Amino acid sequence: MRQRERAEIVRQRLEQHYPTTPVPLDHGDAFTLLIAVLLSAQCTDKKVNEVTPALFAAGPTPQAMAALAETTIFGHIRQLGLAKTKARNVKRLAELLLERHGGEVPATFQALEALPGVGHKTASVVMAQAFGVPAFPVDTHIHRLAQRWGLSSGVSVKRTETDLKHLFPKHVWNKLHLQIIFYGREFCTARGCDGTRCPLCRELFPKRRKPVLLQRP
Repeated sequence: MRQRERAEIVRQRLEQHYPTTPVPLDHGDAFTLLIAVLLSAQCTDKKVNEVTPALFAAGPTPQAMAALAETTIFGHIRQLGLAKTKARNVKRLAELLLERHGGEVPATFQALEALPGVGHKTASVVMAQAFGVPAFPVDTHIHRLAQRWGLSSGVSVKRTETDLKHLFPKHVWNKLHLQIIFYGREFCTARGCDGTRCPLCRELFPKRRKPVLLQRP
């Protein structure tokens, strides 16, 4: 089966599995989405969603967040990995939004990636989900499944993003990246599937299936 044929099967099956794709991180606007994605680095979305209600109640806007002490921000997110660094970045990010962007979240990759704690993946999520700009954020699930499904060599995250953008039409990127994440969490986990077990892996690569060992009576 050719690579583009596999890509089309992936797209069709994921659309069947996940016709709707809510953003996993709880947020109310572009600012709270940006903060939530920043906090999700090396942390689960579930854990982030547990701490952000109190944080966003205290700092719902860049103005309010910038006014909080770094120690106060840390107190809200201390359960997360890299909490001290994230608290420092959240405060400085809020200050820079006021200084550089009039208190608004910028809608360009360049401006977003110039903010502390915001890498390309975080910027891609915000551009896609807050502003509707076609992007293909690549997290660990997408990076793993793209390689497992033969859609990318997996040499690097950057290469995976480039390969997926080449294989799929631009108008599906924003939805598809979430569909792949959902599937990776539910069916094709790092330990639960080795490329032979989940429905998509079995359909894409039927020859990979392990032989069934018959038990003796």
